[in-house]
Amino acid sequence: MSSIETGVAPDLVIDLIESFRRSKTMFVAVALGVFDHLAAGPAFTGEIAAALTVDSAALERLLDGCVTLRLLHKEDGRYANTPIADKYLRRDSPETLSGYIRYSDRALWSLWGNLEGAVREGSARWDQTFGSRGALFANFFSTEESKREFLAGMHGFGVMSSPSVVAAFDLGGTRHLVDLGGATGHLAIAACEKYPNMRATVFDLPEVLNVTSEYVAAAGLADRIDLAGGDFFLDELPGGDLFALGRILHDWSEERVHLLLAKIYRCLPAGGALIVAEKLLDDDKSGPVSALMQSLNMLVCTEGKER
Repeated sequence: MSSIETGVAPDLVIDLIESFRRSKTMFVAVALGVFDHLAAGPAFTGEIAAALTVDSAALERLLDGCVTLRLLHKEDGRYANTPIADKYLRRDSPETLSGYIRYSDRALWSLWGNLEGAVREGSARWDQTFGSRGALFANFFSTEESKREFLAGMHGFGVMSSPSVVAAFDLGGTRHLVDLGGATGHLAIAACEKYPNMRATVFDLPEVLNVTSEYVAAAGLADRIDLAGGDFFLDELPGGDLFALGRILHDWSEERVHLLLAKIYRCLPAGGALIVAEKLLDDDKSGPVSALMQSLNMLVCTEGKER
């Protein structure tokens, strides 16, 4: 019986089958440096291919794919970045997501290839995919350049949400914010920009903090934002009257979440508070789509989940 006869078209299924092709097209264009090259202005396929040392005919297919995805414009045979590509796909943009794209391409792509095993066994797929979890992150932190690119991606992702997080509640009475796992300090920066009397401490792994210091200095907040290195499960936490966990709890099991929350509670002064920023599932777990897909992402990546 045909789809015409049943009244049920296969469009949704076909779209889901082919969705990965769109992601990979963007991933490869970023990896090759297409959008970085076009920062200088429009160019013909041959010019771009020569600069990137790739096959011209194959590149043309990729560029046309980016046009239909609205990442590039094409006019009189020349290609140019769209505004969204200039803002999020060029490595030199302050809001670049290129590091997050690189992580998605190099790590998540392979981990999701083992989703079936994760569902069967109920555990993350680091060992099955890379040999160990540490092996991949050692790669991202193996050079200063790769570390910076990765953190830049996290920063670009964070700056889209942090202003909304710090505006969700009136934090005007907060004296000192402690942002645990704060990476580049995007949440602390947004908070201090909105609340001029607030101070903050960004707490993260020691090897992250040289990059954090640059973002904080660039925001003109080095005199109000301190940096502290350590492991929030193992080390003493800095003092403050407001703690923040931005996209942290979804990484961990219920047991580890309870340990961390109890540790924060013991550190809080009377009247202190904790702000948690996470994707939330609907009560019946039917949505939203982004949260449900992120929860599957946590399945292949971590011991945690969206809640």
